[in-house]
Amino acid sequence: MNIGITCYPTFGGSGAVAAELGIEMAKKGHGVHFISYGLPFKLNRFYKNIFFHEVEMLRYPLFKYPPYSLSLSAKMAEIIESENLDILHVHYAMPHAASAYLAKKIIGIDKNIFVTTLHGTDITLVGNHQSFYRITKFSIEQSDGVTCVSDYLKETTKKIFNIDKKMEVIYNFVDTEKYKRADRTYKNRRNIDFIDNDDKVVMHISNFRPVKRIDNIIKVFNEVSKQVKGKLVLVGDGPDMCKIRNMVSDLNLKGKVIFMGIQENIIPLLNISDLYMLPSKSEGFGLSALEALSCEVPVIGTSIGGLKEVVEHGKSGFIFDPEDINSMVEAAVRILSCKDTRTEMGHEARKRAKFFDSRLIVPKYLKYYEKFLNKA
Repeated sequence: MNIGITCYPTFGGSGAVAAELGIEMAKKGHGVHFISYGLPFKLNRFYKNIFFHEVEMLRYPLFKYPPYSLSLSAKMAEIIESENLDILHVHYAMPHAASAYLAKKIIGIDKNIFVTTLHGTDITLVGNHQSFYRITKFSIEQSDGVTCVSDYLKETTKKIFNIDKKMEVIYNFVDTEKYKRADRTYKNRRNIDFIDNDDKVVMHISNFRPVKRIDNIIKVFNEVSKQVKGKLVLVGDGPDMCKIRNMVSDLNLKGKVIFMGIQENIIPLLNISDLYMLPSKSEGFGLSALEALSCEVPVIGTSIGGLKEVVEHGKSGFIFDPEDINSMVEAAVRILSCKDTRTEMGHEARKRAKFFDSRLIVPKYLKYYEKFLNKA
């Protein structure tokens, strides 16, 4: 099978899942063609059967903003024909689903070929904005197939856009053989000079957008650090970085909060973690939390969105309203101050992650593709 994949190549859950899905499909012998303006960040080495097709942007004085969505449509149409694609799988609704629809019209094919996977903020934030609402609704309805990364997102999409189109839930996934606790005794902390052996480590990884509510993580850690010796490690970068740095300074947390910037390999960081925090305003799924669970790290996350389907409250972690600072502080102290609690929840976290193992989830995508090919 020849599969085309379009995603945002930057750091984030949708791009990570798309890249990992392509890698897994290539391992199974399928040809995978990524179509985007940049190489997805997860593709950090050469893979057999994986090809990258860059979308060229036309620079012209009349264009204040180069029309990427149109250039993407043209490239999609080109690759569908030149590589004889069986399926074009787009991740994140806008503009990828709209571009895929236009690509089909450009080459004049009527068969089922493009599948859209909805990830979260493409529905709750971008697609729900008045300037994108109608085209997002249209693009979803015109997709040959639609998958959602959680039941929450499926129901939210139906409610927001008032559509009855059949959508299938296929959860995000993690390679549990890759994401696993390598050293239970945390001896590898000795190689990190800014973390003491007796520090408890709280971790957060994201693209630092306002929806992630990193300011609430700082508030929680500020209270936790008064009771438990530890460090907060923040991985990533984005629009809220300046705000968060100022907040850390104002609360005199310098030296206790470590800014790691963007890191491609997060497994060693998860392996030194005692607690992962993701108290977002909303999460379509929460891939970074799943990766933490797989490394036996308990999670404190948001009760708004699809994370409820990933983290078992009271077993592999805790989920609260993202504004409930007091409950998050209490839960964090409970986990960090008791080794037995931390170990037990870590074991439950690992068990939960195996429910989302890539070996179970990836075949569901393949089966979904085949369903549409059989209809063609």
